[in-house]
Amino acid sequence: MSARDRIREVNPEFYERYSKLEDTDEFWEFIVKPLRQSIRVNTLKAPLEVVVERLSEEFELEPIPWVREGFFINVDNLAKVPEHGLGLVFGQEASSMIPPVVLDPKPGELVLDMAAAPGSKTGQIAQYMENEGCIIANDPKLSRANVLIANLNKMGVLIARVTTRDGAYFARFQNTFDRILLDAPCSSVGMIRKKWRFLEEWSMKTVVRYMNIQKRLIRAAYEALKPGGTLVYSTCTIDPLENEEVVDYLLRKTDARLEPIKLPVRTSEPVLEWEGREYSPELKKALRIHPNDNDTEAFFIAKIVKPEGD
Repeated sequence: MSARDRIREVNPEFYERYSKLEDTDEFWEFIVKPLRQSIRVNTLKAPLEVVVERLSEEFELEPIPWVREGFFINVDNLAKVPEHGLGLVFGQEASSMIPPVVLDPKPGELVLDMAAAPGSKTGQIAQYMENEGCIIANDPKLSRANVLIANLNKMGVLIARVTTRDGAYFARFQNTFDRILLDAPCSSVGMIRKKWRFLEEWSMKTVVRYMNIQKRLIRAAYEALKPGGTLVYSTCTIDPLENEEVVDYLLRKTDARLEPIKLPVRTSEPVLEWEGREYSPELKKALRIHPNDNDTEAFFIAKIVKPEGD
């Protein structure tokens, strides 16, 4: 049975909706094809070259083009990699390494990671900040915050303060943060490659529920951002209602602007019209990544800036 037929059988509504986005056999195959294992070298604990040289003695590494510390690795279980147990490398999906690269945090800055658990992106941000400055790593669920704390400890992150607030809470800290990452909770279409249940459980109702949460969070994040600051909005899903719709909402309600993202990554065209709604042409500057573009999870990334005061 083809991937297309399997998906249609498991969730006909899903199939019908996303065939309007892209309807190639390749697209459907990659939606369900198992992911390649990828890792990020944690330079907080050891120099990149040293770890790469050591790993190359035992494994085949293929550099991930859009992140210097990222590699595909030919191993089915990271428990077999001693460096993983030591926190020298961290298992992280290749496209999920893009948002921190786009955020481009600097040492000494004050950064908010609004939906931080399990912490792979927080660790990457700390790495770019060279453990100097402060990261507020937030996740509203206590159980997830505990996993976040464990992972940050393992990675040797010294500059994070973990909070367990609803992300919208941060709106009260107006014009405070140099940079904010909102890797928003979403319907996780990109993660079907990891867990089949994301396909089985997908429903239009869930998409709309997440869209409303995302709009609330992106508005709060923008409030908390300093003039001149950068906000990166990302999701691991392909639905325009959770991606272009949410960023378009922010552009309409505020003075936010989008900046183009220049990375060596293959992308699909951002959606400028969907179900009769038209979105700002500014959204051409966002990255929409389908699983078949680079053989990764699906991802959406927008780089948003708040203009400096007059």
